[in-house]
Amino acid sequence: MTNSRKNPKVDECLKNTKKWKEEFEKLREMALDCELTEELKWRLPCYTFEKKNIVIIQGFKEYCALMFFKGALLKDADRILIQPGENSQAQRQIRFTSIQEIAEMETTVKNYIHEAIEVEKSGLEVKLKRTDEYDMPKELLNKFDENSALKSAFEALTPGRQRQYILYFSQAKQSKTRESRIQKCMEKILNGKGLKDL
Repeated sequence: MTNSRKNPKVDECLKNTKKWKEEFEKLREMALDCELTEELKWRLPCYTFEKKNIVIIQGFKEYCALMFFKGALLKDADRILIQPGENSQAQRQIRFTSIQEIAEMETTVKNYIHEAIEVEKSGLEVKLKRTDEYDMPKELLNKFDENSALKSAFEALTPGRQRQYILYFSQAKQSKTRESRIQKCMEKILNGKGLKDL
């Protein structure tokens, strides 16, 4: 791996990383060994092939991970891919808790990265669940009946932003909580913003 392939923005990011520093460096080295282009996206080291996201390095409290953007399409012969959340459709992670674990799995991880590159080259896409396939909380539907501008603004949002709101509202177990969440998000929706937009 040559230093010229390292992205200075990622150098800076890793310099400021406190937890998982050694693990991030090893995962970085492995991704670069697979001839991927290094970028900084979402404030994380991200590796692309012909401008398409392949993997990103993530750090969490209990583990660090290499997340595959189209991991659902990988064969996962070694049964090491984990669905990051119950609503994750395409992404899959390989999780690590130590530098030794990463070193022991190096060949396997590189094989998975190469497979992910081949998936991207082939043009395969994950068939995502459409927004209209999600159950809309009745509290949201009631708000739409009361406020047609809110309904129009919601329908104008991108499918991904609509899904974020639907999932966020639906996660609340009580109707009162769902109503409260909807009320707090109304201004954002009316302004065309997603749940996580500032």
